[in-house]
Amino acid sequence: MSDPNSATRRPAPRPLDDDSSEARAYQGLQPQQILDSVESAGLRCDGCLMALNSYENRVYQVGLEDAAPMIAKFYRPHRWSDAAILEEHDFAFELAAAEIPVVAPWRSESGQTLHHRGLVRLALFPRHGGRAPELDNPEHLKQLGRFVGRIHAVGAVREFAHRPVLTLESFGTRAYRYLLDEGFIPPELETPYRSIAEDVLRRVGYCFDRAGAVKSLRLHCDCHSGNILWGEAGPHIVDLDDARTGPAMQDLWMFLSGDRAYQTARLHDLLDGYTQFNAFDPRELHLVEALRTLRLLHYHAWLAKRWTDPAFPRAFPWFNTQRCWEDHILALREQAALMDEPALEWP
Repeated sequence: MSDPNSATRRPAPRPLDDDSSEARAYQGLQPQQILDSVESAGLRCDGCLMALNSYENRVYQVGLEDAAPMIAKFYRPHRWSDAAILEEHDFAFELAAAEIPVVAPWRSESGQTLHHRGLVRLALFPRHGGRAPELDNPEHLKQLGRFVGRIHAVGAVREFAHRPVLTLESFGTRAYRYLLDEGFIPPELETPYRSIAEDVLRRVGYCFDRAGAVKSLRLHCDCHSGNILWGEAGPHIVDLDDARTGPAMQDLWMFLSGDRAYQTARLHDLLDGYTQFNAFDPRELHLVEALRTLRLLHYHAWLAKRWTDPAFPRAFPWFNTQRCWEDHILALREQAALMDEPALEWP
């Protein structure tokens, strides 16, 4: 490998962004268009507008006349169908109806949650403040466990009809093939990358085999601390944009980090809360590192797919450098070793 301290930017592969009319309208959103779109949904703006930290979609805080600001989310074209977006909204309302603190979309007087303005689609959400949970605080973890357990109890009631399933193929195989096929991996690293990617995917498969036929249910699927807003009353969940079907562990493992002893202690706190509201199948403990590996593969492919969106090089300057791909290969090798270790123990 080359100098590990190198961070030289590699030339971008061929343009990958969609050049459709919808994509051009989305990329070219201007302040007046944003305000007009919100007003077309039935709200009166006061002209105040602030872009928020979001990359997959365009998200803004919009000031309103005689009311608290709202959050306007403009959906990236062609990622989700209207039916899939509405299914996300319906899931949020199901959780809210079960008195689970979730930031659900705003409904217009006509009952609409998904609004169209020309070629762009948007939804509006109440603004809700909060801080990230303290993942080294046992009480926070127990409360998070209760919170996720309640979400999963609702998630198990019915199935998604329009949203995908988290699988080895969708999150792993397609991701690594995409990076190779589209020329993101430097030529001198293609052989080691292909070798380690294929190796970890085999090991992910072994982990799922050891877990057996675990139950799948509707998930948040991106349940990390950045999507939890902690206030005086405890946590609120935001951003169900990635919601899909998968194993319960997908909404739990991102709260676990550190060495084995530290993860085990945090796991016990988390599941002490979770099992107050939902049963937990201990076979899913075989999936912790497998799911972490799939996310690592999926995340790099996601960045690659969005790389010609100007927001991404600004927000992720480390990506698509020689150092990035060398570090990615090393991280996958570490995951291969972790998947060979025994599963975490509980209770």
